Amino acid sequence: MGLQQFERRLERLVEGVFARAFRSGLQPVEIGRRLTRDMDLRRTIAPRGTIAPNEFTVLLSRSDRTRFAPIEDELISELVTVARDHAQTENYVFLGPVSVNMQTDDDLSAGMLLVSGEMVKSSESAKAYLVLPDGRKVELGPKAVIVGRLPDAGVVLADPNVSRYHAEFRPAPDVDGDPLGSTDFEVSDIGSTNGTKVNGIPVIGAQTLRDGDMVTVGATTIRFERA
Repeated sequence: MGLQQFERRLERLVEGVFARAFRSGLQPVEIGRRLTRDMDLRRTIAPRGTIAPNEFTVLLSRSDRTRFAPIEDELISELVTVARDHAQTENYVFLGPVSVNMQTDDDLSAGMLLVSGEMVKSSESAKAYLVLPDGRKVELGPKAVIVGRLPDAGVVLADPNVSRYHAEFRPAPDVDGDPLGSTDFEVSDIGSTNGTKVNGIPVIGAQTLRDGDMVTVGATTIRFERA
């Protein structure tokens, strides 16, 4: 489903003046297919779930890189979305934010490409956000953010399945137990009626979040994002 949506978005992206350039040769959707295949091949089973690569390098021939130049920024953004969508579908988790770096390789002929993904942990400079269903982003910081129905909640959701105070997002303690020294964030359920889930699994206690994790409160799903 993710790749089908990606292909439809790309069709709209290359309409008009760029359409002729994409009627033949390497198609952008093939990069998406290679990227998801690399995630599947390099995934690793870990105690907290199946970890997939989050930093990708895409190598293209000089001619293909030149052909993609007018839409490169938009293509990279779409590829990041493809990786996140595929991770959600396969219940993969990331160690850090998803990024795609496109480069030219003069040893590649037109139509050839290489995709390589690595698992890279979040850096201290990576900001954290909650992405709401309507597209709004709420930046997380040193203070806890409560999600609920009441007006004084940090994130107010008009969802009857959400409790008055449903879940709490806060910095995760570092190795010394100090949340101010941590670069990670965690979520915990705060006695809600319907519970809180991360990637479809109920949260018990507090769970550390990784880029792309999908947090469900009531009937509402919120994406945790590092950028």
